[in-house]
Amino acid sequence: MTRRGGLFITFEGTDGSGKTTQIRLLRERLMREGYEVVETAEPGGPPIGVQIRRILLDPANQELDPRAELLLYFASRAQNVAECIVPALKAGKVVVCDRFTDSTVVYQGAGRGLGQEVVEALHQVACGTLQPDITLYLDIDLETSLDRARQRNESQAGPAESRMDDQSVEFHRAVRDGYLKLAAREPGRVRVIDAGHDAATVEQAIWEQVAPLLETARVR
Repeated sequence: MTRRGGLFITFEGTDGSGKTTQIRLLRERLMREGYEVVETAEPGGPPIGVQIRRILLDPANQELDPRAELLLYFASRAQNVAECIVPALKAGKVVVCDRFTDSTVVYQGAGRGLGQEVVEALHQVACGTLQPDITLYLDIDLETSLDRARQRNESQAGPAESRMDDQSVEFHRAVRDGYLKLAAREPGRVRVIDAGHDAATVEQAIWEQVAPLLETARVR
């Protein structure tokens, strides 16, 4: 799948790492700088993706088979890519996405033990050659991450979305290890951001990674 122009930025990290706050801050800063920004999330994005998201994150669906889980994530992603991400990039916009295939590599590939190869094969089917221009991995210690996610879920209004948060500590440890290994394999694309600092410090660290790309990318 080819596209011209635009800048594709993805955020990764364990739940509770502060992605939601930092995505909002980056979007607001980009808009102040005059860029057209499209924000999306995975699973989710277009209405079809949102419906799939409800299945994936509903804590009542603990019996969901890991292979079915993997395929549902890519079903949502394929729709998001076709309906939202690629059209925005072709229009020269900045796309900021909360999670992408890297999440599937670490959550299903590493955490569920399905392997990176099967995830990469499905990525080819669902997304073609599309890859983020930069991936910002917000790294935080596991205890803080799980505690934040637990507090968020307890205060969340609307349908519960805690199925992945409810997994074992061992699962979440495998996920964080998977992220760190991914960053070590692809240091040019995946930038590790220490998310243990205050929000303003993290925001500035993110901007220092993104700003140089805006100077060379064909975005408006």
